[in-house]
Amino acid sequence: MRNPYWQGPATSNFDGLRFFNPGEPETDRSLRQLLRWQFGRKAVKWPRQVAVTPVMPARHVAGLRVTVVGHVTTLVQAAGLNILTDPVWSDRASPVRFAGPKRVTAPGIRFHDLPRIDAVLVSHNHYDHLDVATLKRLHERDAPLMVTPLGNDTILRKHIPGVRVAAGDWWSRFDLTPEAEVHIVPANHWSSRTGRDRRMALWGGFVLRTPAGSVYFAGDTGYGSGAAFRAIGERLGACDLGLIPIGAYDPRWFMSAQHCDPDEAVRIMLDIGARKAVGIHWGTFALTDEARDEPPQLLRAALASHGIDPARFEVGHPGTVVDS
Repeated sequence: MRNPYWQGPATSNFDGLRFFNPGEPETDRSLRQLLRWQFGRKAVKWPRQVAVTPVMPARHVAGLRVTVVGHVTTLVQAAGLNILTDPVWSDRASPVRFAGPKRVTAPGIRFHDLPRIDAVLVSHNHYDHLDVATLKRLHERDAPLMVTPLGNDTILRKHIPGVRVAAGDWWSRFDLTPEAEVHIVPANHWSSRTGRDRRMALWGGFVLRTPAGSVYFAGDTGYGSGAAFRAIGERLGACDLGLIPIGAYDPRWFMSAQHCDPDEAVRIMLDIGARKAVGIHWGTFALTDEARDEPPQLLRAALASHGIDPARFEVGHPGTVVDS
């Protein structure tokens, strides 16, 4: 078998064919496990639609500001730069337009209200993170630099001729300006777009450092041993703001290796040394079995159990604006 996305020598997180999470729980699930989940599901029904009042972002921000669009999509504005995380403006997180998880919240920023985008951070190739339709629109409008872990650049180049893309392994660094840089960092997750390419493209998070402050964007991740997050804090230092997933965690026996729950999200915030955090990856697409309003409730309980001021870890609703 040949990897269609990346060819390179074996490394600490690549066996020559597939990427993996060294020393962490296995993320692969068998067909039997998938069927056990699907036929035993106790999913709570979500509302078909939740009202959102979109906001109009500034064209440039001298300081550090994050505006939540929905799911894991945010607009990060720092030191005059405009950066999007895993941008999805499509109605469905799916390879097709007529089926798959449909968004219940409209984007917190209308696409045509976006300022000019300088860079895009694409954490991995799952359809709720790498949305080709949205990335094409961004390329045609602004031609931003797209930064992504190894192998995802092959997907982007296939679908978006002329795309500006920078790809790297965990701990790779890319300069956005002479004073701003982005680092790709580890996450405990996996990848696949076709069913035959599991773990053949890398996944990860990002640390953005600018003169106005630093931002950690987790992408998708389980907590596992926590070693990845402690390493991020140790190698790159404390950050001003963490964008950390709090949803898509139930049932735990199936999801825990790949998606953290709210208590683990708080532990990630502490491990990376984030001064403040925003909870993302919840409330837009019904991907797992928890009720839509459960992640914010469990986050409040987790913060209380850790003795942390709730204002330090906000729930990111579409349109939420956080200045740091």
